[in-house]
Amino acid sequence: MRHGSTLLADLILMATSQPRTALNGDSMAVEALLQDVFGIIVDEAIRKGTSASEKVCEWKEPEELRQLLDLELQSQGESQEQILERCRTVIHYSVKTGHPRFFNQLFSGLDPHALAGRIITESLNTSPYTYEIAPVFVLMEEEVLKKLRALVGWNSGDGVFCPGGSISNMYALNLARYQRYPDCKQSGLRALPPLALFTSKECHYSVSKGAAFLGLGTDSVRVVKADERGKMDPEDLERQISLAEAEGSVPFLVSATSGTTVLGAFDPLDAIADLCQRHGLWFHVDAAWGGSVLLSRTHRHLLDGIQRADSVAWNPHKLLGAGLQCSALLLRDTSNLLRRCHGSQASYLFQQDKFYDVALDTGDKVVQCGRHVDCLKLWLMWKAQGERGLEQRIDQAFVLSRYLVEEIKKREGFELVMEPEFVNVCFWFVPPSLRGRKESPDYTERLSQVAPVLKERMVKKGSMMIGYQPHGTRANFFRMVVANPTLTRADIDFLLCELERLGQDL
Repeated sequence: MRHGSTLLADLILMATSQPRTALNGDSMAVEALLQDVFGIIVDEAIRKGTSASEKVCEWKEPEELRQLLDLELQSQGESQEQILERCRTVIHYSVKTGHPRFFNQLFSGLDPHALAGRIITESLNTSPYTYEIAPVFVLMEEEVLKKLRALVGWNSGDGVFCPGGSISNMYALNLARYQRYPDCKQSGLRALPPLALFTSKECHYSVSKGAAFLGLGTDSVRVVKADERGKMDPEDLERQISLAEAEGSVPFLVSATSGTTVLGAFDPLDAIADLCQRHGLWFHVDAAWGGSVLLSRTHRHLLDGIQRADSVAWNPHKLLGAGLQCSALLLRDTSNLLRRCHGSQASYLFQQDKFYDVALDTGDKVVQCGRHVDCLKLWLMWKAQGERGLEQRIDQAFVLSRYLVEEIKKREGFELVMEPEFVNVCFWFVPPSLRGRKESPDYTERLSQVAPVLKERMVKKGSMMIGYQPHGTRANFFRMVVANPTLTRADIDFLLCELERLGQDL
């Protein structure tokens, strides 16, 4: 038996070891802390983070940043003042993706209603696998998915929100395989012949990643030629299907793209659908980037034929600005394929004798158990903007991208890679030392060095962020993404003028 003095010493130690920030059920202290944190968020992430007069980022080299953040986790807690300062520091050194000069990714901007939805979602901290613990969100997800399917052109079907467009594409591969060979769910790969799937060389890399992840292997991915604008070539698709069959593989899926990552190309969906129908193949459309164009009566023709797809991936967190992450997989299927393919009937979650309609327990449709609620931010934003307001957002992005194209044509030292059909505007900045020297043998090599130098300069200055990449035989060029709904012509002008300033000595 322990001595009383030893026990008392242990109790004292435990008491003094309590984290200084532990609120111990003090509701007023909790509210005060969160009010302070929200104040920092509004000031640093929203007010400053979306102001053109502030920096897009405060660049630091990794070692310096590690020191500034003091990342090591300690045994003792810190004071409230220290915690609040850490919140401020984290925001200060993070890239402000809501900034009007952040053009780096296919997502940008900060929609206030979507942000409100994200805050509510995190506060409620639930998982929409059963109606009993997420009744609001189960019904809401059902309604949002129904609306997205209607825009595709389906009056019935199924779907689920996924953790990113890559996972949506992988779901499509798995569903297509299961539909054709349902025994593979139990027997695995030994139940399958060699399979072949088809996608263009401009597709998203998640298609080959998905083939590897699902055990199909990257060799099962047959790469179809694309034309000079980045669109899949249907004639080559037909050749590739015939070649795969001749080699003993079984074609099972074609993945088309509506809005390729770099060039913003839209594959000819009707022609591809014809081939899929003729050969009995699952037709998937990766519209993660371009799907939101369906909201525009002016531009939705770019996706003509999408209603013939078996599955569609669509990311409202991109062009619609719903906030990361918001990625839907939509299915034309009405046979409960999602549940048949992925269900495991876990009895501790999906009891069949519950007091409500167990069809509302949607968690067995997905490969996850816990799943983030991603419908509220889109639903709340849609409620605030309405379909017409979101349509205006899409149309304005097209208008501003056209303005950028015309300005590029006017300015010396700027050259379009091609005329865009979407809001990806790809161009070169040709510095003074290379102008008029296109015939020089080292021109392409030297031009390739320009974009990386300018990217480093703009990031370290904090003035803006824009992506670049090579493409086939093309030298590195900038890909401007016109997506932030708060962008103005002044921001477009700034982009071009800043590139001139940063590159005037090159």
